[in-house]
Amino acid sequence: MIGVAAAMMAACDSNKFHVEGEVAGAKDSVLYFEHVGLNGIEEAGQTTLTADGRFEFSGEAPEAPEFYRLRIGDQIVNVAIDSTETVTIKARYPQMSTVYEVSGSENNQKIKELALKQIDLQERVIALEGGGTLSNDELRDSLQRMLNTYKEEVKRDYIFKEPYQSYSYFALFQTLGPWLIFDPKNNADDIKVFAAVATSWDTFHPGAERGENLHNIAIEGMKNVRIMESRRQAQAIDQSKIVESGVIEVQLTDNHGRIQRLTDQKGKVVLLDFHIFGLADSPKRILSLREYYNKYHAQGLEIFQVSLDEDEHFWKQMTDALPWISVRDAEGLSSPLLVSYNVPSLPEFFLIDRQNNLVKRSSQMKDLDAEIRALL
Repeated sequence: MIGVAAAMMAACDSNKFHVEGEVAGAKDSVLYFEHVGLNGIEEAGQTTLTADGRFEFSGEAPEAPEFYRLRIGDQIVNVAIDSTETVTIKARYPQMSTVYEVSGSENNQKIKELALKQIDLQERVIALEGGGTLSNDELRDSLQRMLNTYKEEVKRDYIFKEPYQSYSYFALFQTLGPWLIFDPKNNADDIKVFAAVATSWDTFHPGAERGENLHNIAIEGMKNVRIMESRRQAQAIDQSKIVESGVIEVQLTDNHGRIQRLTDQKGKVVLLDFHIFGLADSPKRILSLREYYNKYHAQGLEIFQVSLDEDEHFWKQMTDALPWISVRDAEGLSSPLLVSYNVPSLPEFFLIDRQNNLVKRSSQMKDLDAEIRALL
């Protein structure tokens, strides 16, 4: 029976990973072992160090690479865990973040290299900003060159070399102050880097939540870049898209399944409204529009509301009881209409007169009520 029990304990232990080692100069300090998850940082263990500084943590082996960190105060050592490996860390406090050795894991050796490079970059940026000899433009250009050089080196020597490795994933989320070094929201080249790692994780870690998260980040970034590029190309309304009646056509399906055309509203004063019902202030805005509609509809006012909500079912629920024309553009924030009407932010609205001429946009109106009365 003892042999069976021992075998069962060995089997259980074989499904665990281990992080062990020592932190010199940290007697009586609390060493935290924390899981760095997609939803935040959670404590996975802690120990109060004795004079020899030895520690050991373990956990269930992950199916795909996961990330943890050892921490005393603000001193941090990042650790990647892949399956049942044992990672050994030997560090010295209070310089634990920079003065440590790692063995048992090539991935964690690479992560150490990246962490030291990041710290060096941060120090060089601080030194440059504190020099006081450069103008603002010169400082900005110098910082950008420094950042670009760092990113090219990390892409060449780490990310593109082995994009499926956990250290490549780690490199994507390095920061400079509060900002990500690789910007997956606004930089087209950086988005490609995220996409490359995401694709590689699909192959080597299929179904991994982190891989799916990378895809979502890349897709959202691509949308943002398309929108920004389109708006740069259309700083004003494109006159070539204006029909003879003097308004840019909007032709979309409403919440009852009917095709609605903006030009069909000729003879009415139209408040053209671009809206997202998912915005926090949407209910307040809808109440305001109802007041104008109830007050002036009988005199010839129509509201033509274009929703950019991604969730069609949610949009139909929110517009079911609205009395005006409610249409939805399935392209959402990538809609060409936002470019054609030069809409920089939402919500946004325009007034159109009875002859179908676009008269004013929101920023040109101080008193919407007075503007509507003047057109009626």
